[in-house]
Amino acid sequence: MKLRRLIIATHRDVGYFFAGLTVIYAISGVAVNHIDDWNPSYVIRQEVVDVGRLPPGGPEALGAEVLGRLGVDEAPRSVVRMGPGELKIFLDQRTLTVALPGGRVVDERARRRFAFFELNYLHLNHGRGFWTWFADAYAVGLCVLACTGIFIISGRKGLGGRGRNLLLLGLAIPIIYLALAVWR
Repeated sequence: MKLRRLIIATHRDVGYFFAGLTVIYAISGVAVNHIDDWNPSYVIRQEVVDVGRLPPGGPEALGAEVLGRLGVDEAPRSVVRMGPGELKIFLDQRTLTVALPGGRVVDERARRRFAFFELNYLHLNHGRGFWTWFADAYAVGLCVLACTGIFIISGRKGLGGRGRNLLLLGLAIPIIYLALAVWR
């Protein structure tokens, strides 16, 4: 009976400790799973502007000419010629893609998506350092929750019955998926 109490207490306490982070990772996980459909961290807006035909020149001169015609006072972080017909101007909060020599500019502005940026920052471990260790502790905590959780209920609803079937089904789904998608 003492082991069962220890299992329940461990499951309860680890669960309470990591409940908030579990919700954060769940929301971020769904958002990041659909990265092909939307950018979960940034709202990106594009505007197309025509600044007119541009004279020949190097990247810096062309960048200065485009910024001047757009009335942008900000100094670029960099100006890069992507090929003979394209120039990119990187500013702090936006990127300008210029078609050469025609002068068609795609002005792309990005801003952080409210709350999702921070959730994804944690989930994708952009913080590194301390956060890596805490995220590792969380992964171990989830393993503890899974292992203690399967022993909390006994009898027909636990590992002796329905619990065993659900546990095997939960293991079978990723194995079947791997067999069909990766191992064939």
